[in-house]
This record gives sequence, structure tokens and C-alpha cells, in this order.
Amino acid sequence: MSWRGGTGGHSPSVPSDAHAEAAMVRVRNLRREYRMGEEVVRALRGLSFDIAPGEHVAIVGPSGCGKSTLLNLLGVIDRPTGGEVLFHGRDVGALPDREATTFRLHNIGFVFQRFYLLPTLTARENIELPLAEAGIKSADRRARSHELLAYVGLNARERHRPAQLSGGEQQRVAIARALANRPAMLLADEPTGELDARTGADVIDLFRRLHADGMTIIVVTHDEELAGAAQRVIQMRDGEIVRETGIGDR
Repeated sequence: MSWRGGTGGHSPSVPSDAHAEAAMVRVRNLRREYRMGEEVVRALRGLSFDIAPGEHVAIVGPSGCGKSTLLNLLGVIDRPTGGEVLFHGRDVGALPDREATTFRLHNIGFVFQRFYLLPTLTARENIELPLAEAGIKSADRRARSHELLAYVGLNARERHRPAQLSGGEQQRVAIARALANRPAMLLADEPTGELDARTGADVIDLFRRLHADGMTIIVVTHDEELAGAAQRVIQMRDGEIVRETGIGDR
């Protein structure tokens, strides 16, 4: 199965101009603040880094350090208080709501800790939802869902509803759904958080395979094995990046 983008390599927090030109995502001085009564909570405090096409990055750190906030900004679910998120040079953090929705549909795949599958729909029908939203014809939706179910090893489960699937199977359906519109980038927030060790390992293997096939992946996790599968680990604390490591640094 092919995805947009190629393989990438390690990139530092503030890359050279040459590397920046090749980056898929450029984050510059990114800030996000929330007001809670009289208090201002500074969730992100001026982050800067690049993501290369085909790169697999894990974002780690203690609860409340800003990991999920960062993922929401990268996925254009939320808007920054300051700074930029540039996607191939386009400031996606400044997109109007309708354009942001269209951008997400065609460029970003989301995987969450809870699977968010519709309980009344089969595995195949859940995968086809974003395809229908994108205006894909019925026959093409069916072909794409078959392709994806085979890819995640669930072609024998296409008629099963979520309650008839294990947690690991539900997460694999959710990953297939995230890939339906051939996104440029896959964002995952604690994708193994609801799974036991064995089924979590199956999901980690699937992320490894997606990366080998060229998918750009950014994952927020407390799972050391999932983080260990990434090319680069960004460690956060109190809304800041405190350390970055590549495979050779671990």
C-alpha cells in the first residue's frame, strides 16, 4: 500500500535552512494560552521544530505538559495563541473554520485512545465514513475499505460491529478509518492507552509497518515501547521541549 511522502530522517529543534525547505511541517515559536478565571495557563511556551516527510516522531512527557495541546494544533483542531504551524509553507493555524475542516479531511488522519467507532455501523461502514464525507463514490469506498481492512488484518471482520470486536481490533479499524482518505500525516494520541500488552504490541507493529511504507506519523504516548518504535522522541515538560533524541542517542 502506498502513501504520500517518502522517508525522512532526524531533524533538530531549529533546523538548518536546507532541512527546513524539505520539511513537511514547520513549527515556529508556537504558543497556546488558556484563561481560567483570572489565571492564564500557558500550555505551550514557544515551541519550534520540524517534521520531515515520512518521519515517525513520538512526543512524550508527564501528564499536563502540553502534549495533547500540541497534537491538536498540529491537526488544526485548535488554534495557537501565537507562532505558526506551517504545512508545506502554508500557515494552517490561521485557516478559516471551513478551510480548516477541508484541510483536515484530506491531509490529516487521527487516532485516539478511545476508538470513537459508531456502534451501529460495521467495521467496513466505519472506515467508509470519511470517504463518504469526501464525496467518494460508493464502489470506490467499498474498494478502499476492503484494501484497508486487509492491510490491518481484519478483512474477515468487515461485517462485525464494534461490540463484536476486541479492543485491539477496534483500534485497528480506527487506524484504517484514519487512513481512508490517504492523509499526508497520521496523528495519534495515546493509541495503546486502552489496550493490554499483547494487543498494544499489535498496534505498535502496525505503526512500524505504516512508517516503513512512508507514512508520516506523530504520536503522543506514555507507552515506552510505542515511543521506542519512533525515529525521534521529543520530550516535553511544562509546555516546553526539554530534550530530543534520535535512534542513535538512545
